[in-house]
Amino acid sequence: MSPPKDDVTSLTAIDPAAARQSAAQFTTTHWSVVLEAQGDSPAAQEALEKLCRTYWRPIYSFLRRQGVAQEEAEDLTQGFFALLLERRDLSAVRKEKGRLRSYLLTSLKHFLGDERRRAMAIKRGKGERLVPLEALRADEWTDMEPADPLTAERIYERRWAATVLDHALNLLKDEYAAAANAALFESLTQLLTDEPGAPSRADIAAQFGMTENAVTQAFHRFRQRYQKLLRQEIAHTVATPGDVDDELRQLIAVLRA
Repeated sequence: MSPPKDDVTSLTAIDPAAARQSAAQFTTTHWSVVLEAQGDSPAAQEALEKLCRTYWRPIYSFLRRQGVAQEEAEDLTQGFFALLLERRDLSAVRKEKGRLRSYLLTSLKHFLGDERRRAMAIKRGKGERLVPLEALRADEWTDMEPADPLTAERIYERRWAATVLDHALNLLKDEYAAAANAALFESLTQLLTDEPGAPSRADIAAQFGMTENAVTQAFHRFRQRYQKLLRQEIAHTVATPGDVDDELRQLIAVLRA
């Protein structure tokens, strides 16, 4: 559901006012809770589990690019997160400069080298809590398969960027649905694309009994809210407010490459 990469730069423009607001709200982010936890913190455990549920797709995609078969890649992804939650190795987390993206990739490489069989046993039910992988349709699994000749690291980065965008956009979709505006959300989302058959602003105006100017204003609010949710989602994956813009630049660079 993420917007086309040609439109990513305008959607993710770095807004100084938004950056200041992100800094003011930063103390409540999931990753900062994990980083600041001391010992066995239930809040940190819950925050880490939430992050694992959101960001397992890049892990799976990395494994598939490494040549791991689909079923084994699913098992390894599950085992990796089960082991991560079992260990709660926050000292190692801090060594990665607070970037969830970097920490997970480094941890995954260590896991593949040293802990594969042990983590697979955990996955297969030795009493540890598991992070349930979201149910996916067959076509969604296909979308995650390595269809182009990129390195595993590059696949991981691209899937990470797409996951951030998708999650922010899904949050926005939920907001529109809660306001009984689900149909308007779908139409405004299509304005992000240049694909043949996408509705014009005039088409949307006619569909909803609006003026074209009202559609333009609605789309402006749509984009502003999307930008805010995207920054909030990125903030959940870094340690400090100053890291948000750096991660945003990384996301843009990956999707434009």
